[in-house]
Amino acid sequence: MFCKSMARGSYALLGLMLYGCSSAENGMAGGNIEAVNHTLSAINWLSVNGYRADGGGGSSCCIIMPTKWRPGLMAHIEWEVDPNRFAKIKRKTTGFGFDEEAWAAHKAKFQRHSATVEIPEWPGTQSCDLKVHFLTCNRVKVTTACAVYGQPNYPIKETKQMKEPAVCPK
Repeated sequence: MFCKSMARGSYALLGLMLYGCSSAENGMAGGNIEAVNHTLSAINWLSVNGYRADGGGGSSCCIIMPTKWRPGLMAHIEWEVDPNRFAKIKRKTTGFGFDEEAWAAHKAKFQRHSATVEIPEWPGTQSCDLKVHFLTCNRVKVTTACAVYGQPNYPIKETKQMKEPAVCPK
């Protein structure tokens, strides 16, 4: 865990150093990662290009991205899903938390997925965080739009609380 924190800090420091000595054309800047869940499952955590974030909604710090969009800009996303987020898990008989065996049985059903998607173009240097939308059939969409989900000018229109279809498209 310490090594991951050191690596993340090193990447952030490298990004800041590159930002200080680069032109606007190839500058880098830090931003938040935001998870937007459209499914009925829980997103436990996610990572984008190695930057790990909370999957429970809201923003997590940080990701380093170019200040100006360029063709071929990709996001490699990995995430963990709890398909039964409302499961009744046996509690410990003394103290706090879950019974270890019951928790292990529940955790064994977690699923891990990954996808690589293109980051859509943003105008000039007007990107606002990286928002990762989790859709049914283990699909994701990303945006750097400055608008908020649900506003008319927000580019991702899928509704929340979507049920998994019986058959996922290929």
